[in-house]
Amino acid sequence: MHPTRTILAAILALLLSACASQKSQPTTQFDFGPAAPTAQAAQATLGSVVVTDVTGSSALDSERMFYRLSYADPLQARTYANSRWTANPLQLLTQRFKTRLAQAGARVLSETDAATGVPLLRIDVDEFIQDFGGVSQSTGVVAVRASVFQGHTLVDQRSFRQAVAAPGADAAGGARALAASTDAVAADIVAWLGTLNLNRR
Repeated sequence: MHPTRTILAAILALLLSACASQKSQPTTQFDFGPAAPTAQAAQATLGSVVVTDVTGSSALDSERMFYRLSYADPLQARTYANSRWTANPLQLLTQRFKTRLAQAGARVLSETDAATGVPLLRIDVDEFIQDFGGVSQSTGVVAVRASVFQGHTLVDQRSFRQAVAAPGADAAGGARALAASTDAVAADIVAWLGTLNLNRR
């Protein structure tokens, strides 16, 4: 065989082997980890609150883990090849917010359990992504709009955003940072709810 063809064949074999190896790598799954008690625990002034399922873009309705290279192309959202959430982020956020509210002393109800007049909390996600500001520096960014209704009346609406530095420039670091940002947003929401003049039952 001609030497050039031999080299090309070897390179092609290496590329095919690398692709096969990448495809065969096991998928790593992440969640937010245990919700450790916080300083806001047992604030029993929140009363009952209905928490609806968190809503957001269709991209968050899957288990894919997104990241953005803001230093290179801030308009492109990318996904990790071999890393996934254990459930889609909207489900993870819903459960985490309910847990944090319950830890803060709220009686968390679903829409089917709610009595008339119980305040209703609706949360819409504007941003949930690992954002790379540099090659080895990233933050977990969580931004939401929270609305509180009593009856059919909007009591208040507020936006919350938290960005926590990731401990590593990979999916594991992004998962930790997003979990921390989610907890920080939850703490902000708990504090905000405590300031509202709600019919607390």
